[in-house]
Amino acid sequence: MTALLFLDVDGPLLPFGGPPGQYPAADPGDPNPLLARLDPGHGPRLRALPAALVWATTWEDQANEVLAPRLGLPRLPVVHWPEEDEDEPIGQHWKTGPLVGWAAGRPFAWVDDELTDADRRWVAQHHPAPALLHRIDARYGLRPDDYAILTAWLTRCQA
Repeated sequence: MTALLFLDVDGPLLPFGGPPGQYPAADPGDPNPLLARLDPGHGPRLRALPAALVWATTWEDQANEVLAPRLGLPRLPVVHWPEEDEDEPIGQHWKTGPLVGWAAGRPFAWVDDELTDADRRWVAQHHPAPALLHRIDARYGLRPDDYAILTAWLTRCQA
């Protein structure tokens, strides 16, 4: 069974929070100044991973309309988020429960800049298949070391 790769956008693909001058200047005509930070090289690297890619971002359908063409990605499935759940455990990311539900027992990797050990514990207790919750440093986004970790983990899932 092919593992899923849940992709957050802000942080992993659109870095933020770094020192001034770290990122390319925004195009004055672009409605979102962060789009200048999108590295089109992520597209081929993501497509090369042995996983089914899924947008797991508050961008929702806009990820397919705005980001996918810039990355050379096809339209991807999108996680649509439920209304806020007031019963979430303290410290757990609000995406954690919905992503485990969306995975429906399939192995998955999730890249996000807001993951914590609380999320890892909850997934380990509530998800029957292997899961990799990989925190990305939002200042830099996905880097070669992150892709190496994802490739190794996803390859093991296929074995």
